[in-house]
Amino acid sequence: MASLTRSGPTTTLRTALRQPNRAYAVPSFAPASASPFAVFDRQLKRAQRDRAARNVERSRLTDYVKDDVAQGMVDRLLDITRRYPVVLDVGSGPGYLAKHLDPEITQKVVMVDSSKEMLYRDKDVETEVPVERIHLDEEQLSSHFDENSYDCVMSCLSMHWINDLPGTLIQIKRTLRPDGVFIGSMFGGDTLFELRTALQLAEVEREGGISPRVSPMTDSQSVTSLLNRAGFSLSTVDVDEIQIAYPSIFELIDDLKWMGEGNAVVNRRKRLDPETLLAAGEIYKELHGLEDGSIPATFQIMHMIGWKPDPSQPKPATRGSGTTNLADVIGDEGHKPLGDS
Repeated sequence: MASLTRSGPTTTLRTALRQPNRAYAVPSFAPASASPFAVFDRQLKRAQRDRAARNVERSRLTDYVKDDVAQGMVDRLLDITRRYPVVLDVGSGPGYLAKHLDPEITQKVVMVDSSKEMLYRDKDVETEVPVERIHLDEEQLSSHFDENSYDCVMSCLSMHWINDLPGTLIQIKRTLRPDGVFIGSMFGGDTLFELRTALQLAEVEREGGISPRVSPMTDSQSVTSLLNRAGFSLSTVDVDEIQIAYPSIFELIDDLKWMGEGNAVVNRRKRLDPETLLAAGEIYKELHGLEDGSIPATFQIMHMIGWKPDPSQPKPATRGSGTTNLADVIGDEGHKPLGDS
């Protein structure tokens, strides 16, 4: 069990709990009037994150989820015995990963982010390793980075806002040297399912319909397929959850704003009726409320690792090449007829 706490003008103690994985369904969404990749308004998302970063104090108070995930990602990097001279951090924000890296892991971090304000928010904060900041759209990596130029690329909770996720993964693989590793994390489809259901039920009750209030996100099976389609080898995806207790729906929405995680769906409804929000808050507590009167918010984290192919990597054995008899491994116990004791 891990705990995160923070205080601010509108909130008191918040506790984060590790939860078991949930079964989930992910809604498919694409605006009919846009291209297949235009799910999110990238210009709006940059503006939201710029606005959040300009209020440095409020923005830093909402770093708790990304800081926790970044620490976990660095731990995963430490599980790999090799070390990397330079780490490329795609969608770096102010440096969630950089603050957890040390000279034993890497000698430099190159931070890339589409939000200039967020990228430079913590420019005066010292880190153990030198950092280089590059203001660049995460979907345009090939325009700046050469092929086969990095041994390690990482991305902490930014890729869920990318429209062309397959193309971005391909660009990341292109940037890696052979046998280089990509370690990423992104929010999964069950993220904020409590908020989503509360808002949908409130809109049906008060307005007679629903609109996309929580961004569509992908699931672990889709991410595995995307890594394989992008050409990564030895790819793995696992799912974790962080559940955080908030006093009410208002503190949750306020924190999402200062995280830079507000709604940026292309055909979103731009205004949420105050009465609908009040109704959503009551529905939220009724359906999901905790015994102490607070409400839980689930952040589902999908962790992914993929390697750029290289002849030195282990290959699966050829079908039929096994030399061990399964019966020898199982023994006589494994061949008893059903019903025998």
